[in-house]
Amino acid sequence: MDGPSLPLNARRVLTTNLVVNTLHMFVNGTAILALFHYRATTLVRVIKTRETPLLPYLIVIFSEIVLTFLWVLHQAYKWRPVKLEVYPERLPEDEKLPPVDVFVCTADPSKEPSLGVMNTVISAMALDYPPDKLAVYLHDDGGSYVTLNAIREAWKFARFWAPFRRKYELKFPCPEAYFSSEESAHEKFIGSSEFAAEKKIIEKKYAEFQEALQKNSVNASASVSRDHPPVIEVMTDENGDSNLKEMPLLVYVAREKRPGHPHHFKGGALNVLLRVSAVLSNAPYFMVLDCDMYCNDPSSVRQAMCFYLDPKVSPQIAWVQFPQKFRNLSEHDIYGGSLHHLYRIRQGLDGLRGPQIYGCNFVMTREAIYGTGKIEKEIDLDQLKKSFGSSNEFIKTIYKNYKPLLPEDRKPSAALQKELQLLASCTYDNGTQWGEEVGYRYFSVVEDCITSLTLHCKGWISVFLNPARPCFLGASPTNLNDMLVQQTRWSFGLMQIGLSRFNPLIYGPLRMSTLYSMCYAYLILECLYTLPFYGLAIIPPICLLYGIPLYPKVSDPYFIAFAFVFLSPRLKHVQEVVSFGDSFRTILYELRVWMMKSGACYFFALMNAFLQKLGLHEANFSLTSKVVDDEQARRYEQGIYDFQVSPLLLAPLCSLYILNFATLILGIPRIFHNGDQFFAQAFLSFFGVIVNYHLLEGMFLRKDNGRIAPSVTLLSVAISAIILCCGSLLLMY
Repeated sequence: MDGPSLPLNARRVLTTNLVVNTLHMFVNGTAILALFHYRATTLVRVIKTRETPLLPYLIVIFSEIVLTFLWVLHQAYKWRPVKLEVYPERLPEDEKLPPVDVFVCTADPSKEPSLGVMNTVISAMALDYPPDKLAVYLHDDGGSYVTLNAIREAWKFARFWAPFRRKYELKFPCPEAYFSSEESAHEKFIGSSEFAAEKKIIEKKYAEFQEALQKNSVNASASVSRDHPPVIEVMTDENGDSNLKEMPLLVYVAREKRPGHPHHFKGGALNVLLRVSAVLSNAPYFMVLDCDMYCNDPSSVRQAMCFYLDPKVSPQIAWVQFPQKFRNLSEHDIYGGSLHHLYRIRQGLDGLRGPQIYGCNFVMTREAIYGTGKIEKEIDLDQLKKSFGSSNEFIKTIYKNYKPLLPEDRKPSAALQKELQLLASCTYDNGTQWGEEVGYRYFSVVEDCITSLTLHCKGWISVFLNPARPCFLGASPTNLNDMLVQQTRWSFGLMQIGLSRFNPLIYGPLRMSTLYSMCYAYLILECLYTLPFYGLAIIPPICLLYGIPLYPKVSDPYFIAFAFVFLSPRLKHVQEVVSFGDSFRTILYELRVWMMKSGACYFFALMNAFLQKLGLHEANFSLTSKVVDDEQARRYEQGIYDFQVSPLLLAPLCSLYILNFATLILGIPRIFHNGDQFFAQAFLSFFGVIVNYHLLEGMFLRKDNGRIAPSVTLLSVAISAIILCCGSLLLMY
């Protein structure tokens, strides 16, 4: 009799982090209580005696309340940190593995070069997974002939590459990554003359592939259309004499787009892919990749299956989320592109109900996203059409016994083509609940989070799998402008949720645990950091200049509480960075990024979210360019900030820096005369000036093209002067 099978996955509590987190919560929480006791008693005295102006004092207290509120929410992430491990070698044989669909989206070949996009597509086709159980769909939101021709070329090359990778067990499923590395093949093939000969053939084929894409990409921007019919093309061999079962299914999809019809950006594209793939392959699981996020570990899908094929947890798991990791990071990582600050806290989510959807790099079940499960018995067809639309064929895919209509030669019949055209039309959603109660709520930052929230509230869980070898690698922004624009877009989307009925503090507590509601709330309300950031970057330095004390004297016992509340998070940050394996300079870089986000991204995100709520702002979407600027890339590698940034984003940061620098210099006599009383205010300005030295350097010391433009510096000086002049108004209240 066989013994019990070995587990496919394991969960390990990070005990050291748990102890440190608990101790930090208790000690820092006690210091915060002491801080607010001082504020309460002092506020009563100020109101009675009017010994200092009330308004600046209230602004500082409000800033401290917001910081404390966000700190409390943040502690939920640290309640039970765990690490997950998987054992894909214990999976059953290939015949028992379930089918998987892979979705890749692109929109503009001039911003997302075809070579990178097609490497992502080819890497998905070359995964270590049964090819007859793998289907790859590329959605082209621009309806570009450049992208269509490129995927045809990719199919031709993949016919050679995918079998070659599988035969020689290459570690890189992505051809570009393979030819850029020193990898040869699995050690058992080293020295094989057959391998050497085949590798030369593949290298030649790849060079021809690159050349074909380069010729095809001329005038790529002109090929993008915002008004075009749906196009669905299944890649196949015209002569029909090859064994297609040895190759994954590859499909090009461009949904219909018409002026005046909302298309919901990437989300609308992926909802179309859900419908189109349902009638072509209908895999029970689907994986979503960004077009620049190629597969780096061929076992990625197998790793996800370690949860879906575990009968103990699989009925509850909606998605398996992999981290976003990047191939183009500098050792300096001055723009925080590694996102390690996110992954450090995400370890705590697996101790609760799992992570939110990140928008890519996840494997999900259709059952979870449809919200219905597989229908066992007949129900009213009209009722299903209200949810799933008018396609009878699409509705049939919900049933367990559905068989896709695509024939073995992968040439859709006229009837199937007609059905695909309907499913990819721009009006299919009209009058249905698709995208509201069914489907993936548009796959934007907003809807990713809402979808995660609603699925978790319905009892589904998710897992965050962060293996040693990155499963996927993409391109991170390597200049300040792209980073700030991207972070502003994400923060704006999340704040939209904070102002909606899906605010986790309202929607979550009755549907999920308090701790998990706090995790969602912190994620969504993080841009509130801009309020205390501006409050503490403006009020204390102005009050220093005018001689208004806001903090206890150094000799006051309460000063210890304030000093501890300031230092404790800094030391906790050091502990987290070091325990995660990052360098000490990461501490400075992450602090700078947080300040830049708080001063620029969060400010405009919060403002735009409120304006949209009032109907004064319309949401829009802009691509982060994947085209590399050589000069900017060189600066990034050297750890030099590139300040070729929109003045709208840069001026607030520079203005606050000049304000604090100026008040610190002008306040030196007061500090020497009465340092015991004004030390805390002076130290806050000094800390900001030192941490953000790169802004001083960019404004006044650098002469290269990446410096801060003189016009932005002059504008910032003017804004700082206005703030200083208006500071006298604080004395009136």
